[in-house]
Amino acid sequence: MGSSAPGPRALRASAWSGPVSDVRFVDAPRAELLAKIGVTTVEDLVRHYPSRYLDLRASAPLASLPLGMDATAVGQVHEVSVKRPRPRLSITEVAITDETGTLVGVWFNQSYLAQRFRAGERVAFAGKVEMDFGMRQMRNPFVERLGDAAGSAWLGRILPVHPATEGLSTNWVRRLVSEAVEQFGDVGDHLPVTLRTSRRLIPLATALRWIHFPPGPDQCEAARRRLAYDELLAIQLGLAVRRHHIVERDGFAHVIDGPVREAVLRALPFDLTDEQSAASAEILADMRRERPMNRMLLGDVGTGKTAVAALALGAVVDSGTQAAMMAPTEVLAQQYARSVGPYLDAAGISWALLTGSTGAAERSRILTDVAQGSCSVLMGTHALLTEDVTFARLTLAVVDEQHRFGVGQRLGLRGKGEGVDMLVMTATPIPRSLALTLYGDLDTSYLRSRPGALGPGHTTTALVTKAGREAAYERVREAARAGRQAYVVCALVDESDAIEAKAAVQEAERLRTHVFKGLSVGLLTGQMKPAEKRAAMDAFRDGSTQILVSTTVIEVGVDVPNATVMIVEDAERFGLAQLHQLRGRVGRGVHPGEVLLFADAKTAEGRQRMAAIVSTTDGFALAEEDLRLRGEGQILGSRQHGMPELRIASVLRDAELLDAAREDAVAIIASDPTLRRADHAPLGAHVRHEFRRDWQWVSSG
Repeated sequence: MGSSAPGPRALRASAWSGPVSDVRFVDAPRAELLAKIGVTTVEDLVRHYPSRYLDLRASAPLASLPLGMDATAVGQVHEVSVKRPRPRLSITEVAITDETGTLVGVWFNQSYLAQRFRAGERVAFAGKVEMDFGMRQMRNPFVERLGDAAGSAWLGRILPVHPATEGLSTNWVRRLVSEAVEQFGDVGDHLPVTLRTSRRLIPLATALRWIHFPPGPDQCEAARRRLAYDELLAIQLGLAVRRHHIVERDGFAHVIDGPVREAVLRALPFDLTDEQSAASAEILADMRRERPMNRMLLGDVGTGKTAVAALALGAVVDSGTQAAMMAPTEVLAQQYARSVGPYLDAAGISWALLTGSTGAAERSRILTDVAQGSCSVLMGTHALLTEDVTFARLTLAVVDEQHRFGVGQRLGLRGKGEGVDMLVMTATPIPRSLALTLYGDLDTSYLRSRPGALGPGHTTTALVTKAGREAAYERVREAARAGRQAYVVCALVDESDAIEAKAAVQEAERLRTHVFKGLSVGLLTGQMKPAEKRAAMDAFRDGSTQILVSTTVIEVGVDVPNATVMIVEDAERFGLAQLHQLRGRVGRGVHPGEVLLFADAKTAEGRQRMAAIVSTTDGFALAEEDLRLRGEGQILGSRQHGMPELRIASVLRDAELLDAAREDAVAIIASDPTLRRADHAPLGAHVRHEFRRDWQWVSSG
C-alpha cells in the first residue's frame, strides 16, 4: 500500500497558508481586489467573516413592515427615478412592490445607482423603515439582488453579507468564501475534545460553515461563540506561556523592609493612601520572591504612581543592587528626575539621568558609575537601551507608558540583567476586560483615587461653543493676573507630527500677537530639538512663560502645579483616554483646575464622547465608555507586538468567554507549559501560528 493521504491537520497547515488564488474562481484580478480588504491567503478567505446578515426568512409583506425599526424588505423593482430639487443635490428613488404595497429606497447624491436597477428584478432592501409623504421608505438601504436563480435560492434563508470592495460585489465575495469553505473548511480541530465538551463548543469545521452560511440564528451564534472562544483562548495561552517563561526563572530576592526604603517613605511629602499602600505591598511582595516580578501598575491621572515606584527603588538599594527607570520621552524622563530625584536624595540614593541630549563628558561619567555600581538608579529614555549602558547588577526595571515602546526595546532593558524584576506603569486607565486581553501576562495593581487635594472635583471640565471662545480666553487672562498659568493644546490628531507642530506654531503666533498681548506665550512641540523642548518646559515651570501652546507632547508626565487652566482646540478629534490624560496636567497643586474644550462634534459618537468627558473625572469609567464607543479594534490596534487579531471576538461582548478562556489557559499551561503533550500538540501549533508575527515576545521574558 502507498502512503496514506494527509489528514485534516496536515491539510490545514499546508493548504491554509497557500495564496488565495488556490481557491476556485479566484483569478489574478480577483486576488488583487481581495488583497485590498486584507485577504491574501486561503486562511484569510476562510476567516473573512460576514459583517452582518439579512434574515430573508422573516421578511414581512411591505405593507406590514414595522416603522422605526430595522427590517428586510423583499419586492420587485417597479420604478427608478432621479430628482434634482436644487443644484448639487440629487435624490435617487427606487420603488419596490409586492402584493401588499410599496416601499421606496432613497439615496442622496448617488444618482449613478439608478443605472444599477432594472424594472421587474427582485431585490431585498435592509435598513430602518420610516414613513414619509404617506409611504414607507428606507434611506440608504443595503441592497441585495435576488433576480437570478442563485439569489432567489436565498429567499427563506439567512443571507451573509461579507465585507466587499469596489470591483468585487458582496455576491462575488460570498461565492468565493463559499468555495473556500467547501475546498478547505473540513479541517481537524485543535481544541481537545474534553475542552470542547466542557465549554459546550461545536467542532471547528462546523463553526466555519455555520458562521458563513447559518441554517438559523441559533447555529449562527453557536458558530460565533466557538470562533470567538478560539481567538480569546489563543491570546490567553500565548500570555500564559510568556508568563510561565518569566516566573519560572531564577530571580533576585530583594530586601523589602530595609532602612533605605523607610527613608524614601519618610521623604514623601504626604501619607500614602490605602490604594498606594496596597499597591506598594503587592510590588514589594513580588520583589521579595526568588522569581522575577512581572507586574503592571495602572494608575489614573494624579494617583501617585511615582511615589509607589520610588519605594520599590528604595528596596533595590537596600538589596545592594541597581534599578533602571525608562520613560518614552525626554520630557517625561526629566519630570521623573524632578519628582523622584528629591525622594532618592533624601534617602541617600545615588542616581543619574541619561537621555539622548546628555553631553558626552557627563554620559561617560554616568556610564562608568553605572558599570561600577556606584550609581544605584539610572533614569532615562531609549538611551538606556544602547549597548554601552551596562549595569553592575540590575535587578529592577521600571518602564512607564510601556505601550510606547516596541517589543525589542522592553526585552532589551530586561536583558541588561539576570532574573530582572519588571514593573510597567501606565497612566492610561484600562477596562478589566481589555487589560486581560492586552496584558494577561502581567499581575496588576490599581490606583484609582487621587490623594489629598487632588481628589474628584478638583478639576472641572466644560464644553465651549464658538460664542463662548472669548469668555474662555478671558479665563486664561484671569488666571495669569492671579499669578497662575495655562496650557493651550492645539493638536490636529490623526495628522503627521510635522503638520501637528505647524498648527501649534501658527496658533502660538496668533495668540501671542492678537489674543494674549502683553502675556508671555511659549511653544512646545514634538518636532523641537531636545534642548529647545527643555528650555520651553523650564520657562513654563519657573513661571517666566505664562501660557504654553503645545501639542499632545504634554499628555503624560508634565507636572506644573501652578498651571490651572487648559484650553483644548478641536477637542472632538481626541479619544476619551487622551482628553483625560491632557486634563490631568492642570489642577495638580492647591488651586482647582479648569479645562475648556473647544469642540464642534458633528457625529453622535463625538457628542457622546464630549458628554462623557464633561460628566465624570473617573478615568476607569471613561475607559469603559471609550471601549464602548470606539470598540476594541482601534484600541487593540495600538499593541506593538504580534497580538493575534480579533476578527470576531469582542472583549466588550464576550466578557464571560474571556474569563473562561483565561481560566482554561492557566490550567492548560500549568499542566503542559510547552503545549507539546499529545493532546495539546494541535492547540500548541495553533497558538504558535496565531502569534507567528512575534513568537519571540511570547517565548522570552
